[in-house]
Amino acid sequence: MGPDSSQDAQTVSQLGEFGLIDRVTSGRAQSPGTLLGPGDDAAVMAAPDGRVVATTDVLVEQVHFRFDWSTPHQVGRKAVAVNLSDIAAMGAVPTGLLVGLGCSPDMPADVVDELLDGMWEEAQQVGISIIGGDMVSATSLTISVTALGDLQGRAPVTRSGARPGDVVAVAGRLGWSAAGLAVLGRGFRSPVAVVGAHRVPEPPYSAGPQAALAGATSMVDTSDGLLADLGHIAAASQVAIDVRTEQVEVPQRLTEVASALGADARHWVLTGGEDQALIATFPAGQELPEGWREIGVVAEGAGVTVDGAEYEGPSGWEHWR
Repeated sequence: MGPDSSQDAQTVSQLGEFGLIDRVTSGRAQSPGTLLGPGDDAAVMAAPDGRVVATTDVLVEQVHFRFDWSTPHQVGRKAVAVNLSDIAAMGAVPTGLLVGLGCSPDMPADVVDELLDGMWEEAQQVGISIIGGDMVSATSLTISVTALGDLQGRAPVTRSGARPGDVVAVAGRLGWSAAGLAVLGRGFRSPVAVVGAHRVPEPPYSAGPQAALAGATSMVDTSDGLLADLGHIAAASQVAIDVRTEQVEVPQRLTEVASALGADARHWVLTGGEDQALIATFPAGQELPEGWREIGVVAEGAGVTVDGAEYEGPSGWEHWR
């Protein structure tokens, strides 16, 4: 049940599927690339590049979000952000979203309104819209978002292109979401900036295409954590990656929070997921785009090290572990 449990609030079952769909789509403007939006069997999008980048993420209540920690609006924004960051990590620009929603019949319709309002708000950050989707009955609230993107004539930047001699760089925040999760887990709701970073990530959407234009050889977003996601690049590219801690910023705010909680801010920065920052490799000597900062190097070999040594402890998030 969402945060509004008043007895006189309309529920999803009272509105019905089509009433609910109309409620969350009416009056919404579609982005220019949408040739046919919600209301038919499928949407139609323009694909001027001739290729479409596509990605899907599923969020489940009590696994990926909690309504005692986040508002429905914040959950909606986060559900979209984690997908749009994947589009950016391919060096593409977002073009549209498809949303699947599973919820119980007694879910207040206002909760769905807030979820979708958050999704639309995050989508409009990059000038796109929700072009279609589906709504079904489910025992727990489940949100599935599919994001589409356009490469604008460029080759996709994959995880497999890193080469020995490349430098490793990052754009966006690291460790903030993990710090926010730790704060919430202790029963606190402040500092607001730290908790807010867990509730709603701030992916550097424009940094992905900028990295592609600057010659990035590989790229990934930090869904699982810096070291874990660098591990994806290292494995796909068959290279070794070493992170230099003197180049990795540990923000003072995180140091303060870690001190108060008896935690390690450096561990949050190296292993914390869900910041949706971007990590990329660039040829040595290549000027990095604005907003990117160097944090390590690529070499021959395998695996990820920190200052030349294997990192002690978990490197990041893994499902079913």
